[in-house]
Amino acid sequence: MTEFTIFYTDDDEDDLSIFSDAVESLPKKIKLQTYTGGEKLLNAIYNPPPTPHVVFLDLNMPGKNGFDVLTELKNSEEKNDIPVIIFSTSNEPSIIEKCRNLGASYFITKPILMKDIVKSIEHAIEIDWDKFDPGEKDFVYKS
Repeated sequence: MTEFTIFYTDDDEDDLSIFSDAVESLPKKIKLQTYTGGEKLLNAIYNPPPTPHVVFLDLNMPGKNGFDVLTELKNSEEKNDIPVIIFSTSNEPSIIEKCRNLGASYFITKPILMKDIVKSIEHAIEIDWDKFDPGEKDFVYKS
C-alpha cells in the first residue's frame, strides 16, 4: 500500500507545528507536506508527486485564502476529486455553509487541546472519501 499523504496549509507557523506533532502521534504511517500559503499549496498539487489523499486547509491566510484555494481546486477538472477538509478557528454557521457550498468535503473547527486535535485528524483520515457524501448534519466534525 502506498503511504497516506496529507497536505496542510496554514499561514501560522505554530499551527503548522502543532498539526505536524499531532500527525506524528497517529498510529497510521502518514507523509505530511505543509505549506505556508494557498499559492504554495496549489503549486504543489498541480506539480506532483506526491499527490495528497486529503488536503487540510486553513481559511484565513494572506494572498490566496482558503476560500480562493477551495474554489480553484473544486473548479479544476483534474484535481476536484481531492477531499478538502477545512481546518479553521471559525465555527460561524455562515462560514461553514459557504465552505459546503464551495465544495469542501468536511469542516473541522480547530480544537484547543492536543488530544482533541489528534482525534479530529484521525477521524477525518479514516473517512472513506469515495463513499462519504456530507449532508448538512455530518459536514461538521463533532468531538
